[in-house]
Amino acid sequence: MADADDLRRIALALDDVVEIPSDGFDFRVRGKGFVWSYPERVPGSRRVIRTDVAVLFVGDEAERQALLLGEPELFFTAPGYERWPLVLVRLEQVGADRLAELVGDAWRMRVEAAGDG
Repeated sequence: MADADDLRRIALALDDVVEIPSDGFDFRVRGKGFVWSYPERVPGSRRVIRTDVAVLFVGDEAERQALLLGEPELFFTAPGYERWPLVLVRLEQVGADRLAELVGDAWRMRVEAAGDG
């Protein structure tokens, strides 16, 4: 199954990707984030950067719901993410090939939104 090193290798192989310095990982293309480590917020405590969970840009609500409902063992959400086209991905539950597909799709959507798709 995949981990943060796999994600980093996959993301950095894509064109125009920049990794923003962080306690986990944070990848952007043309200034837009498409995958980053989950900053879990624990009530009464400081946030914890989870590198075993990735926040993934999915483009729209329909895709978000399809992933959440179709594969709940892999994708989930958390408070504060309900209004955004994002899902959380359990890296230990996804293979490297599927992760490459997911990250590539997120990257492509961000590039297309920038008008250069």
